[in-house]
Amino acid sequence: MVLSVDLGQSGTRIRMGNHNITSPRGKLSGEDPLTALRTVFESIEKLSADTVALSCTGFNGVVPEPGDYLALCMEFFSAKKVVLIDDGLAGYFGALQGVNGVVLTIGGGVVSVGGNDGVFAHRDGLGSTFGDEGGGFWLGKLAITRALAFRQGRGVDDGLLEVFQKQVAAYDELEIKNAADAATLAITSAKLLLDAADAKIPSAIKIRDDGAQLLADTVVATWVGAKGSLIQSPQIAIQGGPSSNRNYVLAIQSRIAETLPSAKFVEALGDNLDGATWIGENMLNDLPPLLRWAHAI
Repeated sequence: MVLSVDLGQSGTRIRMGNHNITSPRGKLSGEDPLTALRTVFESIEKLSADTVALSCTGFNGVVPEPGDYLALCMEFFSAKKVVLIDDGLAGYFGALQGVNGVVLTIGGGVVSVGGNDGVFAHRDGLGSTFGDEGGGFWLGKLAITRALAFRQGRGVDDGLLEVFQKQVAAYDELEIKNAADAATLAITSAKLLLDAADAKIPSAIKIRDDGAQLLADTVVATWVGAKGSLIQSPQIAIQGGPSSNRNYVLAIQSRIAETLPSAKFVEALGDNLDGATWIGENMLNDLPPLLRWAHAI
């Protein structure tokens, strides 16, 4: 039986058969995924599994040599095999189960993976400093930035500052304004930004719509990177926390359709954890740079 792990920026989920564990501890900003996983594993109950499938944020599309991850899983789970997976690839197999198309996963960050007759492409997943455009961190950061500007009299407040009063107060209480706690504050503010856009606050609408355009560009670039053409009909699934806001999804889809008019928008059949489980059971060979196996000698 495969023990599957999905390490994200906002938490970690673990599954073995019908047994599920959720931890609020995810990968912190700037933290190595291996360090984050150790912290999570130290906090959960004792489990044992022959094979462990690790879907991780933070690889930026290039999975490292998995030897250290095998050693970690041997220590905690007595594992004999580990498959290390870029979270975008896990999301792709979970959502589309191998059908030609693109899966856009929006969490605290952004990763997009496409597959087209065995050709795969990975886009964004570049981290919050230089990438993850349109994701939760990006949305929340811009919203708080704008609210703080309004508080200083830079621009005319259109109602955003009132909506973000608690977030601004939380910013004031941060001892260090650019550390992991600040990143968490931004990520957890994304939903409020999207709600503010739904409430027709102009500055929030602009942030949302700019994010939608950036994400649409990411999806199109992913499909083209997988050797897809603009006249084909790839299936496109959008998943992750911010995608629970219907208007954000519709904004992304409408902008994708401007370039890929025959795209078929579908509901994800599963998520990263489902994809990691499927890969651990069925995809037993390396797919560099997105997937690598390690075996105990």
